[in-house]
Amino acid sequence: MSMFPDSLSRTGHSLLVIVLIFIILIAVKMTSYIVTLFLMSLILTFLLAPAMLWLKGKGLPNFPATIVVSVFAGLVILSVVVMTVLSFQTLLSDIPQFQTELNARLADIYSIFTSLGILSGMNGVPSINLGDLLSMGVGGATRLIEGGMFLFFVGATTFFILLETPNVVDRMEQKFGKESDMIQQLNRMTGYIIDFIVVRTETNFVHAVLFGGFLSVMGVHGAILWGVLTFILGYIPFFGLVIAAIPAIFFAWLQFGIPGAVAVIVAVCVLNLIVENPVYSYLAARKFDMPALIVILSVIFWGWLLGLVGMLFAVPMTLFVLLVLQMSEDFRWINAILGVNHLFEEIRGKGR
Repeated sequence: MSMFPDSLSRTGHSLLVIVLIFIILIAVKMTSYIVTLFLMSLILTFLLAPAMLWLKGKGLPNFPATIVVSVFAGLVILSVVVMTVLSFQTLLSDIPQFQTELNARLADIYSIFTSLGILSGMNGVPSINLGDLLSMGVGGATRLIEGGMFLFFVGATTFFILLETPNVVDRMEQKFGKESDMIQQLNRMTGYIIDFIVVRTETNFVHAVLFGGFLSVMGVHGAILWGVLTFILGYIPFFGLVIAAIPAIFFAWLQFGIPGAVAVIVAVCVLNLIVENPVYSYLAARKFDMPALIVILSVIFWGWLLGLVGMLFAVPMTLFVLLVLQMSEDFRWINAILGVNHLFEEIRGKGR
């Protein structure tokens, strides 16, 4: 049974669909906090699902398996948060040293440009107050309680989603049949998105460990912090790793001058070649290739709709939308025009 009156023309149906999409987007924008919370919980659920299934395959019942996975994930997240906070506090305590180093670097730059006659009209060396710059971030850190509450609700929601998922699956299989086309499509959809999230997380972890380890050996301040930042921003295609490298390059320049900054830039380029190509290709059963334009537009769109979380998970959310389009006979042609229908042909070929 159609959700629209039969008397409407095909054009009228299309217009109603467009209006409905705009209404949904406005509603999501207005409730972005709740949507972001649920989205992060769903992503964590997809990430923890393989471990959950492995424990259940070993004979552990659903509730104990959920407890074990949730506690392990909580400890990992807590340890990362603690290391990040401690590293950030170390940076704050060393601001006077950084300010001295920055003044020396600016003086060197000023002398070079003055000798070339470029800044001859300026009176004295320009100054930048690092304390003022970092105070912007510290001002945002005063919302630590709100962030902690948000993480708590994300963890609690993830726990109950993990706990309830097997029951929901059983009810759906009883309702529609285990071998029904709808259940098979949903299995392919969730399996495909889980594959991407797990592979992307593994790749980000390798990249963060290598980059943070290199910075530690080099002696760059805040190496752990920049490694964590690399892991988080690595979810943003194309731009994330570049943005994550900027603070490390800046502090390497402060401590070691231009040679230090160049060394970090070279390390970033080498790691991108090593991790983002052979390692990612090795870990991925499929490369999840999408046209670059679609990836960039998805980052912009989801970033506008949901902020940073939307940018971090733009690709899996776009995959979800494309999979929904693929499930529809009326809208499947959109994937063919976008050039992504080959992804779903591979799924069917593998019998997922």
